[in-house]
Amino acid sequence: MNRRRAAVLAAVALLIAAFFALGGHRVLTFENVKAQQASLQAAFAAHPWQTALAYFGAYVAVTGLSLPGAAVMTLLGGAVFGLAWGTLIVSFASSIGATLAFLASRFLLRDWVQGRYGQQLRAVNEGFAREGGFYLFTLRLIPAVPFFAINLAMGLVPIRAWTFYWVSQLGMLAGTIVYVNAGRQLGQIESASGILSPGLVGAFVLLGLFPLVASKVIDAVKARRVYARWTRPRRFDRNLVVIGAGSAGLVSAYIAAAVKARVTLVEKHQMGGDCLNTGCVPSKALIKTARVLTQIRNAQSYGIKQASAEVDFAEVMARVQRVVKAIEPHDSVERYAGLGVECLEGEAKIVSPWEVEVKLKDGKTTLLSTRAIVIAAGAEPFVPPIPGIDKVGCLTSETLWDLRELPRRLVVLGGGPIGCELAQAFARLGSRVTQVEMLPRLLPREDPEVSEMLRRSFAAEGIDVLLEHKAEVFEDKVLIASHAGRKIEIPFDQVLCAVGRVARTRGYGLEELGIPTTRARTIETNEYLQTIYPNIYACGDVAGPFQFTHTASHQAWYAAVNALFAPFRRFRADYSVIPWATFTDPEVARVGLSETEAKERNVPHEVTVYGIDELDRAIADGTARGMVKVLTAPGGDRILGATIVGEHAGDLIAEFVTAMRHGLGMNKILGTIHIYPTLAEANKYAAGAWKRARAPQGVLRTVEKFHAWMRG
Repeated sequence: MNRRRAAVLAAVALLIAAFFALGGHRVLTFENVKAQQASLQAAFAAHPWQTALAYFGAYVAVTGLSLPGAAVMTLLGGAVFGLAWGTLIVSFASSIGATLAFLASRFLLRDWVQGRYGQQLRAVNEGFAREGGFYLFTLRLIPAVPFFAINLAMGLVPIRAWTFYWVSQLGMLAGTIVYVNAGRQLGQIESASGILSPGLVGAFVLLGLFPLVASKVIDAVKARRVYARWTRPRRFDRNLVVIGAGSAGLVSAYIAAAVKARVTLVEKHQMGGDCLNTGCVPSKALIKTARVLTQIRNAQSYGIKQASAEVDFAEVMARVQRVVKAIEPHDSVERYAGLGVECLEGEAKIVSPWEVEVKLKDGKTTLLSTRAIVIAAGAEPFVPPIPGIDKVGCLTSETLWDLRELPRRLVVLGGGPIGCELAQAFARLGSRVTQVEMLPRLLPREDPEVSEMLRRSFAAEGIDVLLEHKAEVFEDKVLIASHAGRKIEIPFDQVLCAVGRVARTRGYGLEELGIPTTRARTIETNEYLQTIYPNIYACGDVAGPFQFTHTASHQAWYAAVNALFAPFRRFRADYSVIPWATFTDPEVARVGLSETEAKERNVPHEVTVYGIDELDRAIADGTARGMVKVLTAPGGDRILGATIVGEHAGDLIAEFVTAMRHGLGMNKILGTIHIYPTLAEANKYAAGAWKRARAPQGVLRTVEKFHAWMRG
């Protein structure tokens, strides 16, 4: 805790202690106020402004310090000032005092609470960021909920101070009027608690529930309005139609079939989508060949005097296709038909919220009626509108698999995961690779030292990495880029564009139905993955915010279950623990926060780094480079994030994913037996480094003296 927080905490504690020491808790009792009613009314008659200001200040102090007595103070306001003036004074004093308590809680506690429980509170934070005012208003309408607790709790979540103030002013008005009015008959009231009769409490509860009910009604009205121009079928042929047979679509269809729903899966191109045919699977097959070739070239470092290899690029690409063919049955029509999924090959178009028209491969058209629709159309490579790029035969991650001749000179546009993986693979296969990136470093989502490790590795392998270079124009077989005000000419034989992917949102009915897209060009969905039509869902790359195969599968569960069982049961999509990996050499894997993100979001954290160059198995394998970097909450062992750079980082990160998902900390990892010698020991050694940095030095000095005494 810094000095400013310590000073504020000390001041608050001192004021609270003074309140009790001076007998404030005895003064602000119902019986005492009732006994002093006449004298207080006389004081107001003699000095109205002074009495009102003193009362106002006292009320602000009581509520601002969360002291007991606010209800009694409100009664007193009614007894002394009457209904109109009492309501006016109490309304403003209570709102100002509540806001002071809110700000004190935010200043003193929010960083600590969010730092320690941020992952668990993520859904709460997101909800309050969107509709905090609505939730607060609902709570304020129910006086049975302690207002001081609301003040303190609201300080811990992302709601603006101004929103807190005016919503509190409005929401507490009904309760204020009831108490102030009761104060007018103070002499006839036996106790403060007697004001809230069961009937009155019930009325307030109903009043508090009203906004929630109203919200549901508004949602229903919105749905009715959005459906107004469509005719709903009297019955449906299917429970679910899924558009797209990539990872998200396959999982959605699988889940529907597993719970015995009638489901149709429509794919216009290839089952398995981009991941199987042009993405994850072929790229990893290519990376494996490139890695084997590199190991052969480095055979001397393992004591092998003679080892050589000749690259047959056409055969390399043929092997890639064999790998795809070997995995293809897992995602085939035959397999899913056997599971109970109706699979149609053709182009789907949503023609109404409950109807999908499919133009089949044979030219025929069929109309499917369905209770719900899941859009899983995926994404495609984005090719920026650089002058001349359309004339040079630009390759993308989808089209490069048609190559059968290795490019002698290859320019790779983009320093993200796809660009880095393919740049290194082609360089190892024999291309002279130039990688062009506009930003200051590779893998910009990772920490700077991670980017630098990869850049050094690329440089050692002969890749010409041009950072902060902007592609300006293509002229024949030359890229002209700008850097620091200078023009640079980069000759090439082939250019590979890997600057990102964009969701497929056109050509299947979104425009006609008026389904909006986001600024990121993904389909706009709510936390349940619903579009503006409650029965139409989107998941995977087409919905964002992540473009990973495993995240698409994760979202698909929510989309399918919600589509099949709403309105009886719905689940909010959970993005609290999302891992990813970049399959370069060394691999880069992460889950949770990076150090850069933690600093940008002002999340309190501590950093522990273990260098893999010290790991026995890595030394034996000749892969002793990289690190395990873990962010933990201050004062505890809760894991906020982990980054691993090194051999098999994508496999090793799973331990941290499990720990974060199930609330296990560094002490649990340290207490887990890891097989020796394995790369997985790096995780345990990172936990050991965390523990050593927090060893209780005072206790160790005492133990040292004890052992010295034991030696005599």
